[in-house]
Amino acid sequence: MTSSAILSHPMKPIADLPVDADLAKALLSSMAEYGEQLHGRRIWLACSGGRDSLALAALCVQLYRQGKLPFLPQLLHVNHGLQADSETWAMHVAHWAAVQQIPCRILRAQVNGHDEQAARQARYDVMRAQLNQDDVLLLAHHADDQAETVLMRLIQGAGVNGLSGMQPWRIQTQGTQRMALWRPWLTVKRGNISNYAQRLKLPYIDDPTNDAGDNVRSGLRLDIMPVLATYNSNVIDNIARSAQLLRDAQLIINAQAAEDLQQIEVASLQLSSAQRVLNIDKLQALPIYRQRQLLHHWLGQDEPLPPAKQLVDDVFMLSQREDPDHQTVLFWQARKQSYTICRYRQQLYRLSSEWSKWLALPLTKQIQPLSNFVVADTDSAAAKPVLVTLRRDNKFIWQAQMMPNALAELLDSDQDDEKFEITFAPLGRQQRVQTALASRPQAGKKLYQTLGVPVWLRESLVVVSAVSVQQDKEWPLLLVSPFESWILGTSRSLIDTIDNTGVLDSVIRNNVMRNSAIRNSLSINNAF
Repeated sequence: MTSSAILSHPMKPIADLPVDADLAKALLSSMAEYGEQLHGRRIWLACSGGRDSLALAALCVQLYRQGKLPFLPQLLHVNHGLQADSETWAMHVAHWAAVQQIPCRILRAQVNGHDEQAARQARYDVMRAQLNQDDVLLLAHHADDQAETVLMRLIQGAGVNGLSGMQPWRIQTQGTQRMALWRPWLTVKRGNISNYAQRLKLPYIDDPTNDAGDNVRSGLRLDIMPVLATYNSNVIDNIARSAQLLRDAQLIINAQAAEDLQQIEVASLQLSSAQRVLNIDKLQALPIYRQRQLLHHWLGQDEPLPPAKQLVDDVFMLSQREDPDHQTVLFWQARKQSYTICRYRQQLYRLSSEWSKWLALPLTKQIQPLSNFVVADTDSAAAKPVLVTLRRDNKFIWQAQMMPNALAELLDSDQDDEKFEITFAPLGRQQRVQTALASRPQAGKKLYQTLGVPVWLRESLVVVSAVSVQQDKEWPLLLVSPFESWILGTSRSLIDTIDNTGVLDSVIRNNVMRNSAIRNSLSINNAF
């Protein structure tokens, strides 16, 4: 089978043919720059069979056979099935790879859509599925591609990050899957690659749709770049250099934003990508331009693509409002997941949709004998906290940590015959409780305001109580949420009952720690 798009050069080994010095220098220099990241990783090369990717594959074969490249990448060719000759092209790439003795795998992709963006997404999805964790995908993007990318983003209104173009090395994540994208030829011009392919007589695929002019990139390539070259023949190199300068500037901006974030985020309320919180008072202390940049950085955490300028402007206006208890809510449908951005008092929240759904899950009352929280070894240094799961699903788990040495003090009192149970129950809307610092019990809206509990956390308040089985009396000890704990004033009545004044109160108070996310389960721990 043949295709008119395939150049009719003979299929022959190229390992011993002359190497292009400039192309080799660019590849080897990039390899040296990212040598530490490349060490020990498996390398794949995305090969469409077109001029650029086939030339990069050919150069790798030559340098590897000459002992100048320590690895020989495996080729990945994706068959979209979008062209009549797609099957022929896949067979052609596999045949060429066999002649060069370079490993090659043909992958099939299902494209959801008909535009280039849909095809590109399908390519990356199917290649990502093939790669193992932290494998490297070698790409043949060059300086002309970079110039077109920068111009595309310029007319789309991109900022410094977008105008810095494609990165020579970037970690791409999708869910738990992570791979590195490596582009060593971003300083190499298309003309140099064409000359190299002609000298080697590479039988590459000249896809006619590349120059169809039916998308922005091909339009820039055919119509705009030639005009710009009449004004400055070094336009490609100059745009590539500007992209590099902007990339350096973006690194400085990122460093400043990260430093500001450390000072302004509310660390005790952070939960990885689920909930991120800023202190508005500290935010407003920054110059306006740093506030905007920080919000851009803060919103875009955990996402591969940055937020739109309009969203950043809207969040900035939300942070500047003087009516802190208003109900304005902003929504952002990002690449990985959707978010709600809202404000409560002087704090700005970014909540993921998964987190919001989890917070709406019902809580059930739990009753456990006090003996469940007692261990034989009451040495405070050796005793481990007893975990009580309050709410969980496949995304999050909320566990309370009970210190057994504190509860053991109760059993060592003069009331050894008294039997106690510990209950964990959701706070009722009309239930009145009194915190240790309050003068009287409170319920409902007044309690939420006193404690500063945002609306979305109000269904996640749990009362921890001790119940005397014989006396049928209940003593509320603690009120807990996923991020905070409050000692309840009535807990002292229980302490007085067992003639052990202040012991439980001091132990709980001294062991209230902020919640932490552990491992990859986004677990939340209340420790007391």
